[in-house]
Amino acid sequence: MIKTILIDDEPLAREVVKEYLEAFPQVQVIEECGDGFEGLKAIQQHQPDLIFLDIQMPKINGFEMLELIDQPPAVIFTTAFDEYAIRAFEAHAVDYLLKPFGRDRFNKAVNKWLEQQHSERSKQNAYAVAEAVTQTSEHDRVVVKTGSKITIIPVTDIEFLEADDDYVKIHTSAGSYLKNKTMSYFDQWLSAKQFVRIHRSFIVHVDQITRLDPYEKETYTAILKNGKKLPVSKTGYGKLKQVLGL
Repeated sequence: MIKTILIDDEPLAREVVKEYLEAFPQVQVIEECGDGFEGLKAIQQHQPDLIFLDIQMPKINGFEMLELIDQPPAVIFTTAFDEYAIRAFEAHAVDYLLKPFGRDRFNKAVNKWLEQQHSERSKQNAYAVAEAVTQTSEHDRVVVKTGSKITIIPVTDIEFLEADDDYVKIHTSAGSYLKNKTMSYFDQWLSAKQFVRIHRSFIVHVDQITRLDPYEKETYTAILKNGKKLPVSKTGYGKLKQVLGL
């Protein structure tokens, strides 16, 4: 039996998917979820083979939910927002169903997954979706998971980011949080007008800098509003000069 979960904030949309799935008796709907928080919990509990996932939902969206899953299942997107379509396909989603979709289009998507479900590519799809889409989207928040707790951090609350082995430590006035991403990821993801990679291990919100003190060999120390002192490399100083108009 193939296990699937429906994650969509519209009950009618979930009913349509369930009706169409009647043509696939080998696929069993084990849970329905109305938002990303519920979806994350259900996926962790049931370990489904496939999920039908809306993108725009309350609390956290579909892409943010995928980022929080250690081993995400295969994904077929079901959404009304076609501006995400190209991004999803580029990221190798199993398929993308634009609402309202018909039975034939739905059958094509499910059959496509059934044909490739045991392939290595299928196992990597959800990772690729989350990675590619988050790198090409405009963002105003970061979603992090610590144990069973999920925290939504507005980008405006970030003071600086610090490399921490295989993670990035996000520093805010409320505390620090670990995100399983790279510094290069955040360097591309954050607004270049607001955040500057001043050192291989640090990205800083430029509004947090109160002054720059010379250090040695064309390097500097950035003094932040919270009193923190961060190293600024020669390359990082060049980037800061451009952003600050020095």
